[in-house]
Amino acid sequence: MSKYLEGKIALVTGATRGLGKGIAVGLGEAGATVYITGRTLESNDNSGSLRETESAVTDVGGICIPIQVDHSDDEQVRLLFERIQDEQGKLDVLVNNVYSGVQAITDASRKGFWESEPNFWDACNNVGLRSHYVASVYAARMMTQHQQGLICTISSWGGLSYIFGVPYTVGKTACDRLAADMAIELKPHNVTSLSIWPGIVGTEHITQLAAQMREEEATDAQSSIFREGYNWETPLLTGRVIAALTADPTVMRRTGKVQIVAELAQYYGLVDQNGDRPVSLRSLRFIIPFAIPAMRKYSSLIPNINIPWSLLLLTTLNSPKI
Repeated sequence: MSKYLEGKIALVTGATRGLGKGIAVGLGEAGATVYITGRTLESNDNSGSLRETESAVTDVGGICIPIQVDHSDDEQVRLLFERIQDEQGKLDVLVNNVYSGVQAITDASRKGFWESEPNFWDACNNVGLRSHYVASVYAARMMTQHQQGLICTISSWGGLSYIFGVPYTVGKTACDRLAADMAIELKPHNVTSLSIWPGIVGTEHITQLAAQMREEEATDAQSSIFREGYNWETPLLTGRVIAALTADPTVMRRTGKVQIVAELAQYYGLVDQNGDRPVSLRSLRFIIPFAIPAMRKYSSLIPNINIPWSLLLLTTLNSPKI
């Protein structure tokens, strides 16, 4: 694969496993030097580690620098950026991915928000939304000096409609607004800020959730999508998309906007790790088989046409109401 990002310096937060790992590999295979952070440097179990991600990046010919960081500690984050400045003198790409709320979401599954303790909010939005803001502060200080850079904040379709509970959806909506409002202040300095929405990504957590749904024999439409792995993406697809955005000389025209991974993959002509081309969750090719499971085996016959955003807001958005 072409090393078209050679000389670019990237930072991916929360890269011991899942999306962060895939993003690091995607940037590494394109030739970027990738700094990665996480709490676990070495792993003795199946929970993932920075060393494992480093090996995966190295395997595709990339350069990876793992740094153990607890993103709930602002001083550790400050020192991280100080080190990148000292070693590289610049930062081209920040991917705000770190998130520690997975276990809390799992524990609160199918409960009303009042049935969980108030710190459920912090579990979802401290090492997550707040961490993204803190990292963006330090990244922007570096990027504005050079009048160039890209900040990608990983969000989700939870910014559009209810999923995984109140703290999760409010946090993801805030991530979208964070990216949009940072874009306003960063645009005069030629720094791009985007909110990135992957689709259904087959991370370790989602794979485990799917297995649980199969055991419980859940029959609703949403559960069947997870059980069957229909239209899943791998974490690498998001990495390849962010690599393409980094190399795009016209990326500033996207600043402040939500960017959907599957749609960008189609635009840039990218394929997933397994050669598949997943479609956007607002594509008719996803929506119709989602509603009518019998159509999944014929999904290739359904036009890959995306529902206009304005119509999506009218039909899907659960909050806020005006």
